[in-house]
Amino acid sequence: MTVAGTGTTFPALAAARLRALRRMKLFAGGLLVLALAVYVVCRAVGDGEGAWGYVQAAAEASMVGGLADWFAVTALFRHPLGLPIPHTAIIPEKKDQIGEGLASFVRQYFLTTEIVAERVAAARVPQRVGHWLAEPAHARRLAEELSNAISGTAHVLRDDEIRDSVASFVDKRLRETDFSPLLAKLIDAVCDAGQHQKALTSALKGTRHFLDQNRAVFRQRVGEESPEWVPEWLDERVFNKGFSLLQAFLGDVVSDPDHALRKGYDTQLRTLAERLRSDPEQIAKVEAAKLELLDHPDIRGHLANLWSSAKQMLLTGAADPDSELRRSVESLTVRVGEVLRDDPTAGAKVDEALQRLAGHIATHYADDLTDVISTTVARWDTEETSRRLEMQVGRDLQFIRINGTVVGALAGLAIYTIAQFF
Repeated sequence: MTVAGTGTTFPALAAARLRALRRMKLFAGGLLVLALAVYVVCRAVGDGEGAWGYVQAAAEASMVGGLADWFAVTALFRHPLGLPIPHTAIIPEKKDQIGEGLASFVRQYFLTTEIVAERVAAARVPQRVGHWLAEPAHARRLAEELSNAISGTAHVLRDDEIRDSVASFVDKRLRETDFSPLLAKLIDAVCDAGQHQKALTSALKGTRHFLDQNRAVFRQRVGEESPEWVPEWLDERVFNKGFSLLQAFLGDVVSDPDHALRKGYDTQLRTLAERLRSDPEQIAKVEAAKLELLDHPDIRGHLANLWSSAKQMLLTGAADPDSELRRSVESLTVRVGEVLRDDPTAGAKVDEALQRLAGHIATHYADDLTDVISTTVARWDTEETSRRLEMQVGRDLQFIRINGTVVGALAGLAIYTIAQFF
């Protein structure tokens, strides 16, 4: 695994930190050894007299400071020299309490509603997501991933169970739905749009054309029904007259948008719509027709095949990069991205929703989230925990030893110098 922004793997980083820690330990230990060596030389050569006394005092205090700080730093991670001295090996001994304290600290100062909402607002999630989604390449990638997810999900599902469930659900919904008001609304919409008059015009034109195409058939039928004593020429004349009157009437209705037949047709349809809303008898007829239709074997077969048809259509559309489904998903994704990116109102609404969601999570699930810290630390081995923490902060702690050695030397020198005047 690579550490973000560094290009360095975790094992390599751990090894580098271990090497740095060892170097700092050697340096701090070397200063302590140096102080000891200076002290020994002072004792052997000068025996604490004259200038050697100043150096000896500094070396002596330096050793005391270095040893004290070595003890303090070491006591954090282990027992110094392996001796079970009280209040040492603090981290291994207090590992679980440290984990709980860290979890409590995070919960109290990080996972609060105000802080979480502030960070969510500062992240500008809607705008950043919008910029990403508005890129056609990203929208295409998202559509591809969604298609793969659809295909994978569809192949995992059991077709027989889904098919029966879909068929049962649709059948139940259709049986529970009152079709009469829906038909009434449909009739009103058709009438308001004038589509019923267009349909009537088409029907009348078709009727006229049908009559023209079958004129000989109708003439023959009239001749067969006419009494034998009626002359042929009279039959012909009567038929021609009646046929012409019928065609002329149909032509008048077709050409006149205000014809009385059209108005009557409109009135009949609107009356039917009203009856579908208020007439119990008419409503019962529609309901009976609906149930009879749903019980028909062909309809039940179509309901049973709904899932198979929908699945096949979905899989085909998902697999084809140029399908209408994929293009629609890409177009919708880009549009959503543009709205989030460019519309401050939409972005503010999404941001507000995200802040509320984050606040809800922080309020109700902060304990669950921070429990991850305490439970994870509790599972760690004590020695491993100490080793990990020392690897993280041990190098900086060695400066305490170095500073203790140096400051001890300066303090010892200062104290010895002052003492010479008294």
